[in-house]
Amino acid sequence: MKDANFLKAHNAKHLWHPMSHPADSLANPPDIIVEAEGVEIIDVDGHRTVDAVGGLWNVNLGYSCDPVKQAIRAQLDRLPYYSIFRGTSNDNVIELAEMLRDFFEPDGLSRAFFTSGGSDSVEVALRLARQYHKIRGEAGRVKFLSLKKGYHGTHTLAASVNGNANFRTQYEPLMPGCHHIPAPYPYRNPFNETDPARLAQLCLAALEDEIRFQDPATIAAFIMEPVLGAGGVIPPHESFMPGVREICSKHGILLIADEVITAFGRTGSWTGCRHWGVQPDMACTAKAITNGYFPFGAVMIADHVAEVFEGDTSGKAAIGSGYTYSGHPVGAAAAIACLRETARLQVKDNAAARGAQMFAGLQALQDKHPLIGDLRGGHGLMCALELVSDRAGKTPVDKKTIGTVHRVAYETGTMIRVSGPNIILSPPLVVKEGHVETMLASLDAGLSAASGGD
Repeated sequence: MKDANFLKAHNAKHLWHPMSHPADSLANPPDIIVEAEGVEIIDVDGHRTVDAVGGLWNVNLGYSCDPVKQAIRAQLDRLPYYSIFRGTSNDNVIELAEMLRDFFEPDGLSRAFFTSGGSDSVEVALRLARQYHKIRGEAGRVKFLSLKKGYHGTHTLAASVNGNANFRTQYEPLMPGCHHIPAPYPYRNPFNETDPARLAQLCLAALEDEIRFQDPATIAAFIMEPVLGAGGVIPPHESFMPGVREICSKHGILLIADEVITAFGRTGSWTGCRHWGVQPDMACTAKAITNGYFPFGAVMIADHVAEVFEGDTSGKAAIGSGYTYSGHPVGAAAAIACLRETARLQVKDNAAARGAQMFAGLQALQDKHPLIGDLRGGHGLMCALELVSDRAGKTPVDKKTIGTVHRVAYETGTMIRVSGPNIILSPPLVVKEGHVETMLASLDAGLSAASGGD
C-alpha cells in the first residue's frame, strides 16, 4: 500500500466518487478507510470508528467474517471464474439456488436469477415482468408504477422507477412508461396527513386512481421497497404493503419487492415482505447476500411466474438478460458461506433487539435536540434523523449544519451517512449494546456542536 502522505496528496485528484460532486470531493477530501475489524473501520491515520453505515447497508456480519473470506480464498484456487450463460453452469450456483429456495420459501419465491448487484437485480426484474406478460399474450402491459422517495438503483430503467429527483434530473429523459405515486411518508406528503394509518389509505387510493388513469391492461408491475431505504428510511404503516398486494392482484399487476436492503434480517425479520406478511411475485436481492465481500445479487421468482416461463412453447420465454458476472462462482461461494453464517447467528434477532435500543436512544436525542425534526425507524437496524432549522416550518438544515454533525460524530467514534437533510443509520446486524451506545453518544456530540452547544 502507498504511504499515508501519498494517499492524502492524491485523494480524489484522479478519482471521481459515486454520488458526489467532483469539485466537492476535491475541496473536502473523503476519509480514507484502510482497515476494518468487527464492526469498526480504521482510517489512514489509525482513527477507529463504529461503522453505523454498515458499509452501504450490506456488511451485515461485520468485517471479520472468516467463513465468507475463507470461501472466497478457496474458490479462487479452485475455479476463479466461468460463466453460466446457456450451456454451462457451476456447482456453487446450483447449491446456492437450492439454499435460496429454502430461505425464501415463506415469501413464495423458488427460482433464482443471478446478477452482479442490486441495480442489476432491479433491471432484470423489470425486464422479466414485461416478458412475463408478453408470454401470456398481454404485450400491452409495459408500464411500471413505483413510489416517490423510492430508490431502485442507477441503471436507466431502474433510475426511471426511482422516486428521488437527485437520481433523475441530470439524466433525463429517462425511460417512458414509469409513473409514481406519493410515498406513505407522514412527515412530508401532499395530503398533509400525519396519521400513518390514514396516510396509507390515501396512498393506496392514489395507487388505484393511477391504475385507472393508466389503464390496468397497460401496467406490468409495481415495484417498492418494504421499508424505503436511501430515500430516508420511511417505514410504511403495516396496512400499506398488504394493501398494495391486494390491489396488484386485483388488476393482474406483478408486485416486485426491492429487498436489496431489507432481505437477510435488516428489519428484524428475515425479509421485508415477511415483516409485513406479504408474498411478492418477484424480489430483488444483493448487498448482504455476500456480506459485501463480493459483488453479487439475485432476482427471486414466484412459482406461478416461473411456470409461465417454463411452460412456454412459443420461444417467447427465452431470457435475453444476463451479465458477464451472473452466477460468478466466487460470488456464489461467498453467498453460500454468508447464508450459513447468517442463519447460524440468527442475526435478525439481534437486529430487532439492537434496533429497539437504537430507536429508543434516538427518541431521547429528539427530545433533547430541536434540530431533529423527524425520527424514523423502529423496524430493526435502519433508522433516520431528518434535521430541520425550525420544527414548526420543517425547514431542512443547510449543508454546513449537517456537515458539522457528520464530522463531530466521526471524530468522536462513529461513521454516519448523510443524505440531504437526513442522517441514516444502518450498522452491521452483529453490533453489540456498547456499539449502539457509542453511536448515540457520537450523534449527541455532533448535534450539540451543530446547534452551538458544548
